Amino acid sequence: MASFEAIGAVGKSLERLLSAGFADPPAPASGAKAVLVRSDDLKDGAGFFAPPALTIFLHRVAPNTVMRSAWSGVGSVDGVAHTPLDLHYLFTPWGTDAESEHRILGRAIQIMETTPILSGPLLYPSATWAPNETVQVVLEEIGTESIMRVFDKLTTDYRPSVSYVARVARLDGRVQAPVSDVTTAIRGMRPSVTPPSGGAP
Repeated sequence: MASFEAIGAVGKSLERLLSAGFADPPAPASGAKAVLVRSDDLKDGAGFFAPPALTIFLHRVAPNTVMRSAWSGVGSVDGVAHTPLDLHYLFTPWGTDAESEHRILGRAIQIMETTPILSGPLLYPSATWAPNETVQVVLEEIGTESIMRVFDKLTTDYRPSVSYVARVARLDGRVQAPVSDVTTAIRGMRPSVTPPSGGAP
C-alpha cells in the first residue's frame, strides 16, 4: 500500500522520468534537466536552478471524486483509511531564449505522452508501493487565466507552461494493531449452584 510519502514520490518519479528523457537524443538543449520545485524556489526566477531546465511545480492537491467512495468502501472492510488524490503539476521551461524553452516544453510533452503510466521501477521507491499500483499522468486542460493566477501568487513573471494531473495517488492509513480481548471479572460474587433435582433449594 502507498504510504504518506506517495505525494513526494510521485513528484520525484516525474523528475527522474523527464530528466532521463532529456538526456536521450535529441536533447532539447544542452544539459537540460527536470527539477522538482516549491513556490519559494520560483520567487527569484531561475535563482534556484540554472537554465536550461524544466520545473515541476505541484500547485494543487485534490481528492479523486471518482474513486473516493469506492476506496471508502474498501476501508470499511479492511479497517484502513484510503485517500485517493489527484496531483496537479505545472511544467515550466527555462532557457536562454524562446526557441530553447519551446523545445524543452515540446520534449517534456513528448516524454509524458510516450510514458503516461508510472508503475513498477518508474515509481520512486521512497513510498511503499503495492506491486500492482500505478499512477496515470495526463495532460490537463487548464485556462490561461488559471495559469496566470498561479504565477500571480508566485510573484514571478508569467511563463508558457502546461499542466498535468497525476491520478490516482493513493494514501493509505497505518494498519492499526488488533485490540486484545478483555475479560471482565466482578469481585465479591459467588458462583450460583444449582441444587440437585428434588432437593431443597
